[in-house]
Amino acid sequence: MRGFINLFPLIFLLAVFCLEDCLATDIIRINDQIKDQETILSSSQIFKLGFFSPVNTSNRYVGIFINIPAQNVIWVANRDNPIKDSDGIFKISEDGNLVVLNGQKDILWSSNVSNSVRNSSAQLLDTGNLVLKDNSNGRVIWESFQIPTDSLLWNMTLGASRTEKIHLTSWRSPSDPSIGNFSFGVDPLRIPEFFIWNRGVPYWRSGPWNGNVFIGLPAMNSGYKDRFELRTDGNGSIYFTHSILNDSVLLYFVLNSSGVLVERVSYYSDGNSNITWLSIQSGCDVYGKCGPFGRCNPLNSPICTCLKGFEPRDTQEWGRGNWTGGCSRKAFLQCDRNNSAGQENKLDGFLKLENIKVPDFSHLVEFLAANTVEECGNLCLNNCSCTAYTYYTGIGCMQWTGSLIDIQQFTFNGADLYVRVAYSELDFKRNMKAVTASTVIVGFLFLVLCAYFLRKWFTRHRGNKQKDQELSLFEAWEVAKMETTLRDNLDQSKLDDLPLYSYETLANATENFHSKNKLGTGGFGPVFKGKLLNGQKIAVKRLSNCSHQGIKEFMNEVMLISKLQHRNLVRLLGCCVERDEKMLIYEYMSNKSLDAYLFDSRKRDILDWNRRKFIIEGIGRGLIYLHRDSRLKIIHRDLKVSNILLDEELNPKISDFGLARIFGGNQDQANTTRVVGTYGYMAPEYAMGGKFSEKSDVYSFGVLLLEILSGKKNTSSHDNENDLSLIGYVWKLWNQNEAVKLVDPALFDPQIEMEVLRYLHVGLLCVQESAKLRPIVSTVLSMLNSEIAELPRPKLPAYTARLGNTESEYSQLRGFSINDVSLTIVQGR
Repeated sequence: MRGFINLFPLIFLLAVFCLEDCLATDIIRINDQIKDQETILSSSQIFKLGFFSPVNTSNRYVGIFINIPAQNVIWVANRDNPIKDSDGIFKISEDGNLVVLNGQKDILWSSNVSNSVRNSSAQLLDTGNLVLKDNSNGRVIWESFQIPTDSLLWNMTLGASRTEKIHLTSWRSPSDPSIGNFSFGVDPLRIPEFFIWNRGVPYWRSGPWNGNVFIGLPAMNSGYKDRFELRTDGNGSIYFTHSILNDSVLLYFVLNSSGVLVERVSYYSDGNSNITWLSIQSGCDVYGKCGPFGRCNPLNSPICTCLKGFEPRDTQEWGRGNWTGGCSRKAFLQCDRNNSAGQENKLDGFLKLENIKVPDFSHLVEFLAANTVEECGNLCLNNCSCTAYTYYTGIGCMQWTGSLIDIQQFTFNGADLYVRVAYSELDFKRNMKAVTASTVIVGFLFLVLCAYFLRKWFTRHRGNKQKDQELSLFEAWEVAKMETTLRDNLDQSKLDDLPLYSYETLANATENFHSKNKLGTGGFGPVFKGKLLNGQKIAVKRLSNCSHQGIKEFMNEVMLISKLQHRNLVRLLGCCVERDEKMLIYEYMSNKSLDAYLFDSRKRDILDWNRRKFIIEGIGRGLIYLHRDSRLKIIHRDLKVSNILLDEELNPKISDFGLARIFGGNQDQANTTRVVGTYGYMAPEYAMGGKFSEKSDVYSFGVLLLEILSGKKNTSSHDNENDLSLIGYVWKLWNQNEAVKLVDPALFDPQIEMEVLRYLHVGLLCVQESAKLRPIVSTVLSMLNSEIAELPRPKLPAYTARLGNTESEYSQLRGFSINDVSLTIVQGR
């Protein structure tokens, strides 16, 4: 008996725990109420309903969120009426409606069902849907899926009819879930496609539905089949249902407060949440960016051009980069001409545009009964109102009247659009020009190769033994191809993409490469400031004269960066291959590189907290473009503070792509026997084993992030006692709960302490020794922006040993490894 009394406290605690567990149900009954800090779980425990506060606010809301560490909110009840205290209650009222009450018992939100019943109950389903049922017959009288907030889950329906509209609506900001400016859904008055509206005005569209995919999303391949299903009725109602085929993940879409539709994947196995797709990936994704009859190509500069046969309506506005006015025809169409003026036989024709996002359907005529593209074209030609047509499998013949708006150039999976133009704009000699151009190119290549072999023969007979410094035949062939491509005036489109500058032009611009114009020295030569005759300022990167060192890096950078276009990547203006010179011409960055501010005690005050956040996020966006959003998947391999350039407004731009590598579409990792980069920024698996991937750049980004927060160089000693590197010092302070000591005194403010510590936390996650543990860059940005609320604890970073030991070990590595380790000079451009 005495033993039983001793065990009574333990039995009591177990009973309380059991009682609490037993109350954890997925159903709310008429007498139940959920108070702040209490939750209910769906039966599979995937979803949870309860109270929460967004970042940077103490306001309380009732919401449904995913029950994994990321805790992403997918539905909010009282989004426009927050609770100001922690006394809120969620319950079923006496009239059978779900309500949210504050501490004064005022109703802040209600399901507001007019035909509610007193005998009702609510249930949180495994789909994430909260339903209100009539207990007498089990009929669902209200559900959260009918009034979604910003998230589209599987089995949820979006659409519209004459009487109802089910759209997503964005949060006003990450701290405010009230209804924002953006909405996402389907317009029942148009062909079935998704739209994002900004205050009711189109902001983005998916392109039409062909039965399997939206044809305005080129990446939406056959793997997306059955992800969406279209349902219509005879009354003009259009609804899309979203499904998922993989039971191991939760895939859903979120319309964020910036108007971007984000595809998220949450993994049940480890709780990680990744962003896998964004609706707005470049300026060309914004609706009507180039106006009527304008075509947008994110790989071009400028991104907007008029269709052939058209010219800018307002040349001055177009030159200033305001393209919304669009373009107008250069010549009248046949129906608009005076046939008595001898134009009877000069009939209109069509120009074929390949891989195009088809225009908006605001002026769609109809879907015509044509079984082939030829029949579709004849119907359009015989209709004076028809301005364009296309034929697409699964949709059929589509024709447009009036202006063509929101045309985008894709690199693959686009439609063939045929645009009606006047007879004078048709090019009947294009094939002959192509043959002539090919003949000239082949002849020029033959002469270049002959000149090369003659030079090799003379060099060999002069006794030059430095074979290791000579160009290989392959490299000479590449240089010849490049020079031919750039000099070929017959292919004006390529010439516009990457102009070829003459040596004299660059010598004059830099005052014959005078030392006073020298900006710095990079890994493969000096960089000079220059000014062209038109007043444009440029930066000229010059490889050492008459030296073949860096030819691979030079070719790599030309071929890579000329195809890239992003606001956070430095822009390549052209190149020069002349007089044994190899030079790259970039846009001039008046504020030079980030290290000129970050490590200068006189300038670092300019970089306040908001500016440093802006720089960090800009670098991250540039990396996302390189890794995921560009046509080529690119690993930079030399991301460091001196390779981040700043323009006049201190906007960050990633530079120096000489060491970058292109990955194949399904390639995640590569090996090399030539390790190149900068010590202190190289991931351990790359420095020691030659393995590189996206996670290698993530490691470098993490080092950059810690340097920006601390204002200290990673390779310097930061602990007098232990002589630690920056990473080792951060890890030491983190484990001692003193990480705030690392923050640069120039930006420290107690009000931003928690936000700065979050950035430090993310930085440590990026520099973890194991590449598998490091998050991808899109996840890093979500963590920084608090879109992922709870962060995992970082594991041991790389290079946390004492600095002296690390350098010693690194020297031994160079002495015995088969890898050829080369280090670039850490200097500002």
